[in-house]
Amino acid sequence: MKLSLIGAPTDVGASVPGCRLGPGGLRIAGLGTALTALGHDVEDAGDLVGPPNPRQAPVKGYRHLPEVTAWNTTVRDAVADALARERLPILLGGDHSLAVGSISAVAAHCRARGTKLLVIWVDAHADINTAQMTPSGNLHGMPVACLLGQGPAELTALSGQTPALTAAQIHQVGLRSVDAGEKSFLVEQGVAVYDMRFIDEVGMREALRRALADLDDDTHLHLSLDVDFVDPEVAPGVGTPVVGGPTYREAQLCMEMVADTGRLGSLDVVEINPALDVRNATPTLAVDPVESPSGKPTLPRLTRCS
Repeated sequence: MKLSLIGAPTDVGASVPGCRLGPGGLRIAGLGTALTALGHDVEDAGDLVGPPNPRQAPVKGYRHLPEVTAWNTTVRDAVADALARERLPILLGGDHSLAVGSISAVAAHCRARGTKLLVIWVDAHADINTAQMTPSGNLHGMPVACLLGQGPAELTALSGQTPALTAAQIHQVGLRSVDAGEKSFLVEQGVAVYDMRFIDEVGMREALRRALADLDDDTHLHLSLDVDFVDPEVAPGVGTPVVGGPTYREAQLCMEMVADTGRLGSLDVVEINPALDVRNATPTLAVDPVESPSGKPTLPRLTRCS
């Protein structure tokens, strides 16, 4: 498999600074080496360049909209280039607002090819806030809304079509921190959600079986992995940790089931914050879930923090 690692070192959309260090943390943890060892042709495209974090207050409900737009435009173009060269892009974030650019590129690619698209959004948060609902204005809490056409035109139109996705094209897994307005909005939009209550009741295997049930041989699968999906006892280096998440093994099973489909076409790995981590444990842990959908069936190593 031909893979392209695309670093996007920014936290302009985040509430807590530090996830701009995520791409470096993943590289130090040996992501490229691990993927090469699996037999893949790995191209490290280096880090994209964009505006710094101005750390300003929100304007009309959006914090750092010009900077977030600039970063997402650059991400969109880089992901589109990798797809055009028939490489699987792996976006190394950076905060989760970057998924607007990444998935917009994938959506445009699928439309051009007449291919169906399914996005599996793996996260502790719904990320479907709007300017009217957001408690903070941070755009890393709004990418799903933007992809569904609910947000600033600068972001909703990045795929060349608004909306970039329909609600049927995105399934969310692992949610356990959802703002009040988001709860109603998820129902209104009709997004399929497999939250932690559902996972606790039926198990990760059944949740992923249902989330992936619509896949067929004509579907491009995009996985958007926010590492705060995993319980913070296992992955402490994230900006917005939420207790009660999947165990290490549950997270690994999720990734393995994605791999079993054989349909993975693009991947985001975001919200790793080495500034809040312990001995680079979270990027080291994150390497293994990235390996799994890329062909590694088991997880032999686990770095424990104590």
